[in-house]
Amino acid sequence: MSEFVLFTDSGCDIKPDMLKEWNVPYLNLTFRFEGDNTEYTGDDMSIHDFYNRMREGGVAKTAAINPDTFMIAFEEILKGGRDILYLGFSSGLSTTYNSGRIAAEMLKEKYPDRKIITVDTLCASAGQGLLVYLVNEKRKQGATIEEAAAYAEEIRPRLCHWFTVDDLVYLKRGGRVSPTAAFVGGMLGIKPVMHVDDAGKLIPIVKVRGRKASLDALADKLGTTAEDPKGGTVFISHADSDADVEYLKDTLNKKYGTTVDVVTNVGAVIGAHSGPGTMALFFVGKER
Repeated sequence: MSEFVLFTDSGCDIKPDMLKEWNVPYLNLTFRFEGDNTEYTGDDMSIHDFYNRMREGGVAKTAAINPDTFMIAFEEILKGGRDILYLGFSSGLSTTYNSGRIAAEMLKEKYPDRKIITVDTLCASAGQGLLVYLVNEKRKQGATIEEAAAYAEEIRPRLCHWFTVDDLVYLKRGGRVSPTAAFVGGMLGIKPVMHVDDAGKLIPIVKVRGRKASLDALADKLGTTAEDPKGGTVFISHADSDADVEYLKDTLNKKYGTTVDVVTNVGAVIGAHSGPGTMALFFVGKER
């Protein structure tokens, strides 16, 4: 049985040092700001600077990874005699996964003795990161590449993603709320609570009034839908909102005895569309 490499992309919003610790290589999606032709990755600009630029009016645009970039990265691994399991950013939000799939299909012809399996996570941000983490735990326990891929697909429909945003203007830019709804919502302090559905798309579910109420709503979702509210693995990602992270962690612990395992940043891929102040909670549930 040959060794396999678990591979992902920066859509997972897991910090590079943590992915290195997990022994998971990745590729970066890129972004730029309108009026600036420079193409950045998350390694080129701190997340604080990214969100400050958005607060100052900068409009960020993101770009998927192309098949050629995947082919170069994958081939280096295949040449070393190792197989690849790629867990990709939701096809409902990006073409990145499809680029990885195309690259894998092309390389299968050149390396017929190697296994290249791609899984569309249908996940976003640290939801994708949570899936990578869980599959990596299976790998550490001795799972084969086929067993790891099957596990990813089995648990994928139960990976819960709950998001809220601080300013509706960014959702308005992306067409997720109307200009009227954004204006009225801003005046009334309305905060949407959204989730990533079974198709891997970010959709609004309910609206609440006030920031704390939106954070409480995230916590309530864990209480009502988590498979194991107290003992399950829980990730949080945030868009430059440290104080709100502490509030949510404290609320989860007081209500359910929950310990948050990983706190990470909402990267440019999601943050460009949801804006500073985005907060997200991820866990394994009974269903999405």
